[in-house]
Amino acid sequence: MNMKYPMTKAGAQALEDELRHLKTVMRPQITEAIAEARELGDLKENAEYHAAREQQGMVEARISDIEGRLAAAQVIDVTTIPYSGKVIFGTTVTIANVDSDEEVKYQIVGEDEAEIKEGKISVTSPIARALIGKEEGEIVAVRTPGGVVEYEIIEVQHL
Repeated sequence: MNMKYPMTKAGAQALEDELRHLKTVMRPQITEAIAEARELGDLKENAEYHAAREQQGMVEARISDIEGRLAAAQVIDVTTIPYSGKVIFGTTVTIANVDSDEEVKYQIVGEDEAEIKEGKISVTSPIARALIGKEEGEIVAVRTPGGVVEYEIIEVQHL
């Protein structure tokens, strides 16, 4: 089964940038480090050689991981989707806690892109699942560990 996973355009770009860095900068550096370590002689007790080989393994694993993620990604550029006022994948949503009036702004992103400190929440998170499909002005109940919290959707942006 070939499942596609949603990813924002920015998330895909970040992975592509990391992949390019790993292939064009890290790979050559490690290859050079291995060659230099080989020149030092006995490989059994050569710490530099073993460290370089270990780093090579980690870099190659990360390259494979990124290539797999990009191959399985369905890149969604929310700026190309007509504005409807509805919360969809990729939109940036400003919500206000109905009880405290405290406002927060989140972008709904793919699981790999989620970074709460940057205001990016996973599409699979409870708050995102509650918001998806709702519209500006609606009140949404979100089940949290501390109980149900109600939020009003203040603004939906396609950024």
